[in-house]
Amino acid sequence: MFRLASRTSSVRASGTHVRPRSVHTHAVPPRGVLPSLVRNTPGPFPAASGSASPTSARGIASLSRASINKIPPAEPWRRHPSSDPETPNVFTFFEKATSTWQYIVVDPHTSEAVIIDSVLDYDPASGVISTATADGLVSFVEQNGLKVIKILETHAHADHLTAAQYLKQQLGGDVPVCIGQRIKQVQETFAPIYGLELSSMDNAFDAYLKDNEEFNLGSLSCHVLHLPGHTPDHVGFVIGKAVFTGDSIFNPDVGTARADFPGGNAETLYASMQRLLSLPGEYRLYVGHDYPQNRDQTCFSTVADQRAENKHVKEGTDATSFIQWRKDRDAVLGAPRLLHPSLQVNIRAGRLPPADEQGRVFLRTPVKFDAGVKL
Repeated sequence: MFRLASRTSSVRASGTHVRPRSVHTHAVPPRGVLPSLVRNTPGPFPAASGSASPTSARGIASLSRASINKIPPAEPWRRHPSSDPETPNVFTFFEKATSTWQYIVVDPHTSEAVIIDSVLDYDPASGVISTATADGLVSFVEQNGLKVIKILETHAHADHLTAAQYLKQQLGGDVPVCIGQRIKQVQETFAPIYGLELSSMDNAFDAYLKDNEEFNLGSLSCHVLHLPGHTPDHVGFVIGKAVFTGDSIFNPDVGTARADFPGGNAETLYASMQRLLSLPGEYRLYVGHDYPQNRDQTCFSTVADQRAENKHVKEGTDATSFIQWRKDRDAVLGAPRLLHPSLQVNIRAGRLPPADEQGRVFLRTPVKFDAGVKL
């Protein structure tokens, strides 16, 4: 079962001490590795107080790393063309290391696009962060003449680092990074655990999306759908008949997301599932992850398929049964592999923690041990 607590609450609740263990991110940077992690030089993560211009962030106006290094575009796993005038083209990219679906969603009439739930590559054993996955997305955008108007996060992910800030910088420095308005609740929970100043997260994101807010993607309308349960800040995006569900509902044979993170709640997760299942049957639910068993990965199922087949919340599943099952299941789940690195970066909208006086960047891991053990 997932548990995180501050030093004080952990000692009181469990009799254990918690000490933050710092992990230094470092490496000799091969192609696609961020130079700012190795020395104190201007890198692709602008400070929270402002946005870097294309020239100041890149050194070369209007040229991305993908363009300079002639990085080939990422190849979508599938291309889903628009089915009607209100629905976008959807390009799906599966990041295998974290089983994450990334989406580039495009208005076919204007070529305006949004990027949803991008991934920044991170190897926890070596501490190396690289941009290979994100550079492939940038190259895809450039090669297809797309204009990215927003970088969207469904929530503060606990299983992968977001590439939002890197993408923002590579795409010109003025593309807003957007998340649900309740991210502030998540920041308040995790900032003290990692020794981060809460004030440093003021305006970390460029836009805080309200429940049921609408914005335009070219000629299309995007509706923000609050989907709490996995995390309190979780939102989805409804664009025509395409729904981007993040880590709420998964494909029918996978079921639903866990609800034991701080601020998570099985009761509200069930309500969010019902909200999704009440949509028209032909709507496609594009999921945030996939964990296939004996099949290829897939990125969506229809609402009708979910009603008939979702192994956790198919039609006829009552709230009491689901809530008890979800709580019992979460009680035996371990913490995600990239939990601590992900949260420290993602609650800062994709920025790394501040560097020390030598230009080194560290990620902290709270260490728990019995209060009676002297180490």
